[in-house]
Amino acid sequence: MLAAVSPGGLLRESVKDATLQVPGAPNALAARLIEREGYAAAYFSGAALSAGVMAMPDVGLFTLTELAQQARYVCQSTRIPVIVDADTGFGEADNVARTIVELERAGAAAVQLEDQQFPKRCGHLAGKTLIETDHMCEKIAAAVEAKQDQELVLIARTDARAVEGMPEALLRAKKYVEAGADWIFPEALQSKEEFQEFADTNDVPLIANMTEFGKSPLLSLGDLAQLGYACVLYPVTLLRIAMKAMETALALIGDEGSQASLLDLMQTREELYELLEYEP
Repeated sequence: MLAAVSPGGLLRESVKDATLQVPGAPNALAARLIEREGYAAAYFSGAALSAGVMAMPDVGLFTLTELAQQARYVCQSTRIPVIVDADTGFGEADNVARTIVELERAGAAAVQLEDQQFPKRCGHLAGKTLIETDHMCEKIAAAVEAKQDQELVLIARTDARAVEGMPEALLRAKKYVEAGADWIFPEALQSKEEFQEFADTNDVPLIANMTEFGKSPLLSLGDLAQLGYACVLYPVTLLRIAMKAMETALALIGDEGSQASLLDLMQTREELYELLEYEP
């Protein structure tokens, strides 16, 4: 009997012949919907956890315990691989090692670590500060050592473009790969040409962050596939859409005194039960 493919192995296989669109799942039910709509992977971002679950800004305020619990809900709700954003890893190298252990147990296919200093900031805001390159490499090496499943994908995100410029961002990416990172996530690139430059100078799979209202242009899947990117993230898109829809619905209920005119915009009871795989 053949052994089951691990989540990390499935994710690695998925990017061999295609560029994946990876929507962010703000919760477990959204992850299941992402799978049902035909996407091959989902993303659980620190921004979505901070804002969508805890009503807090994305500055690293949640704990590893809170992230691992919520990541477990998301990973167990779906059969597609989930990329989990672990921010700065919750401390130094030893803390990063424990982060890897806990998120691997939660079912993560990939764990993302970034090179900001704590307290971190959203990658598309000004005022970020970075740890030294060697310090980040120590964290990456600890993460590699902590993996039980060698197929778990270790993603190193660098925020250096906005802080130190493109040459340093490219140099950091090279060092991170040498330290053991499987994939590289260049954050807040500012033009298609910069995405191209990263693709031209890296041989490992790359992640493009297509978050809205940020520093990066919203490039199409076709553009990024042509450049050679492995994954395209839409980390907070579903949360933003859902919150705007709720805001609109609350205003309408207040104005009209009923939700009756919203019924055609709702997921029905039957559709919800189908997604929950529940037969009453």
